[in-house]
Amino acid sequence: MAFASIAGPLECGKRTLPEMIVVDEDPAILDYFRRKVDHRARLRLLSAHSAVLDDLTNQAAPDLVLIDCDLGCGPFGASAPEVLDQFRKRWPFVPVVMMSCSGDVHELAQFSQLGVVGFILKPFHERDIEHVLRRFLPERNEPAPNAKEIPLNEDLSFVRACKRMEEVEAHCRLVASTDIPVLILGESGTGKEIAAMFIHKMSERSNASFLKVNCAAMPLDLLESELFGYEQGAFTGALRSKPGKFELCNNGTIFLDEIGEMPTSLQAKLLQVLQDGSFSRLGSRVTVKVNVRVIAATNINIKEAISRKTFREDLYYRLNGFSIQLPPLRERREEIPILARYFMTRNAARFERDPLPFSPTLLQALNSYAWPGNLRELDNTVKRYLVLADEKPIIHELHPSLGFGSPSPSVEEDYSAQGLKRVVRGVKGDAESVLIARTLDSTNWNRKAAAVHLQISYKALLYKIKQYNLLQPDVL
Repeated sequence: MAFASIAGPLECGKRTLPEMIVVDEDPAILDYFRRKVDHRARLRLLSAHSAVLDDLTNQAAPDLVLIDCDLGCGPFGASAPEVLDQFRKRWPFVPVVMMSCSGDVHELAQFSQLGVVGFILKPFHERDIEHVLRRFLPERNEPAPNAKEIPLNEDLSFVRACKRMEEVEAHCRLVASTDIPVLILGESGTGKEIAAMFIHKMSERSNASFLKVNCAAMPLDLLESELFGYEQGAFTGALRSKPGKFELCNNGTIFLDEIGEMPTSLQAKLLQVLQDGSFSRLGSRVTVKVNVRVIAATNINIKEAISRKTFREDLYYRLNGFSIQLPPLRERREEIPILARYFMTRNAARFERDPLPFSPTLLQALNSYAWPGNLRELDNTVKRYLVLADEKPIIHELHPSLGFGSPSPSVEEDYSAQGLKRVVRGVKGDAESVLIARTLDSTNWNRKAAAVHLQISYKALLYKIKQYNLLQPDVL
C-alpha cells in the first residue's frame, strides 16, 4: 500500500501559531489579552465597533473563541447567546469559553446548553487565562514534518506525522540497534504494541519470532505455564509436555503487554530470565537457557505500583534498560486526519468496501474530541463510519451534548429550582455513562482492562454497566 494514498504533508504546518478570537465590549479586556496572549496565538480582538457576525463566512475557523457573557444589544445587534449561536453554527467544533462577571447558575446552564466548554469569572487572574490556553489551544510552534508510514506486516504499519512521534521513531531505531530490555509507557490504545513490533522489525532479530503475551488477560497459573511451559503431569490436565513462549521465541523478541498486571510471585521468575536467560518449566528441575529480547509495556504508573509493593523495584530497573513514552492522541492532534485516513484505507481493504471521504465538518469533530481510547478508539470510530456510510451518527456519537438551540423552559425551571448541585449531578451521570461506554469500546469490551483504565474495581464497573444499560456492540 502506497502511503501517498493515505495523506500528504500536514496542513497545520502552514501556520506557526494557533488563532484565537476574543469578543468583549471592554477595551481594557481586549488590551489585556493583547499584552498577555499575543505571543501565544494570532489574536482577533472584536469590540463593540467590530463586525462580529458579518465577517464569519469568509474566515477560517479559529482554534479557540472567548466571548463576554454580558454583551449588550447596542452596535452588536445581538445578545451574547445569539452571538454564541452564530459561532456554533459556523464552527460547531471550535471550543468556546465564556467570560462572566456573575457565575449565575441559570446563566451557566443556558450557555452549557449552547455548547460552551468552559467559563472564566471576571475579574480573572493570569493563571485562569493560562489554564484555558493550556487546555484548549493547540501547540503549533513547530511545523509538522511530512507523514510517514513504515509497514510492519500485511496488516499493520508504524505511522507518524508529528514532531513527538518523529522522536519516538528515532528512539525506537536507536534502541533496536542494541539488545537491552525496553519498557514502553503510555495510555491504553496509544500504540505500544506497534512500537514494540517496530523495534523488533528494525533489529537484528527481525527474521526470528515476535510473540506477544498479555499479562492482564490470564490468571497466575495459566500465565506462568504460557510463558515458561510445563512438563507432563505438572498439574491436572497436563497430559503432555509443552514449551512456553520464551522457548518458542528463542533468538527472537517477546512482548510482555500490561507487565504492570503480572502477579508479584511471577515477577521473580521473570527477573531471573532477564538476568541470565534461564528458567525451569512447571514441574521440571531441568534448567532451560534461551536468548530472548524482552520488550515490556504498561499503562500504569510504575513508581506508584512500586510504592504499593505490587511491582518489584528490581524488576523495574532490569526492564528499564531504555524507556519510551508514547503520547496520547489528544496531545498529537495534528496526526488525527492522517491516522483517520490510514485507518479508512486499511479497513476499506479489509472489508472490501470503497473508502469514504472525510468532510471538513467530520474532521473538525474528530479533531475536537478527547479520544480517551486513543488510536484504538479512533480505529473503531472509522470502522463504524465505514459501515454506516453516514457521518452524522459519528459526529453525534463524538459530541452528544453539542446543542444549537436554547434550553426548553422546563429545563430552565429545573436548573433554577434545583440549583447547581442538581445540574452537576445530572451532567455527571451523562458524562460517566459516555466515558464508560467509550472506554469499553476502546478496550474492545475487555472489562478488566476498562476497569483498570477507569481506576475503579471490576465489580464497580459491572454495576455501572448494568446501571446505565450499556450493551456490547456487534463485532464486525
